[in-house]
Amino acid sequence: MDDQKTPTGPALLEEDALRTIALSSVAMVLTNPHYEDNPIVYVNRAFEKVTGYARDSAIGRNCRFLQCEDTDPEKIDQLREAIAQEREITVELLNARSDGSRFVSQLRISPVYGDDGALTHFLGIQTVIDEAPQGNGGSADEAMTELQHRVKNHLSMIVSLIRIQSRQSSAKLEYENLSRRVESLQMLYEELVRPKAGSNRESVDIGSYLTRVANAIAHLDGRAGILVNINVVSIDMSIDPATRIGLIISEVLTNALQHAFHGRERGVVELRVSRLTDGGMRATISDDGIGFADGVTWPNTDSLGGRIVQGLIDGLDGSLDASCGAGGTTVTLEVPGRAFA
Repeated sequence: MDDQKTPTGPALLEEDALRTIALSSVAMVLTNPHYEDNPIVYVNRAFEKVTGYARDSAIGRNCRFLQCEDTDPEKIDQLREAIAQEREITVELLNARSDGSRFVSQLRISPVYGDDGALTHFLGIQTVIDEAPQGNGGSADEAMTELQHRVKNHLSMIVSLIRIQSRQSSAKLEYENLSRRVESLQMLYEELVRPKAGSNRESVDIGSYLTRVANAIAHLDGRAGILVNINVVSIDMSIDPATRIGLIISEVLTNALQHAFHGRERGVVELRVSRLTDGGMRATISDDGIGFADGVTWPNTDSLGGRIVQGLIDGLDGSLDASCGAGGTTVTLEVPGRAFA
């Protein structure tokens, strides 16, 4: 690396555009295969916290510096082969922190492509799944297995969204929207680990979760004069539908705060969540903004956000209705009780 310039990340990855990802609890790195030895060009704060290595200590080095003498060589070979073939891979790997302490992480590597379809970077997402050798007792092992399964599924969703986004546009706003999608999943995990008496964490309180989502988006996209009201009820549901609903609500609220009040200093956005008679739920997001332009429908499946929303709704077997009147826009999401099973 001495004869090369210091490796840098893509111009798209500006600090302000990625501030949410930078503060995420999931460790993320980007590497650039166009430099010798595919060095790291970006790490977030979670990576620094997990590994103990500061950003300046990691940038310019190959990710193998985290390995130790007991790291499984077969898994290293699997990683090397997947990178050479530009394909996704997930492995569990023994790593070492800067202080020498060891941990097992679930590492997912995914190629990132530019608008022309050419490989630009590799994205690595790292989640600690074990700090020490497993203790005795089947219940602890079962709990760890279930946690790994959940993390794998939801990190797969994160990687898929990032891959789609990287092929769509170089617009800074789209990366900011992506950061909100990532954070909505992180807030779901915060709900899962929040102490709750008598709960085995097989379900999540969607009211509490959506309150977190709405408050975060109001903080990131809101401005003085725009009020965000939240009125939700407590509804327990399983993890997968909660994930989809959180992402949908994130998209709708972000869209409202970014577009509903052009040319206006004041406005109100309201999120209401209620229970349906069949055990399902209804979420309504309304604003008193300028409404849609003539001929515009939402979700617009010509846009990435619209395609994401439509796919998530289809997976819930739910319905979404968007109406526009003199008083602004109202988006209503209904999810039947059978989707929560």
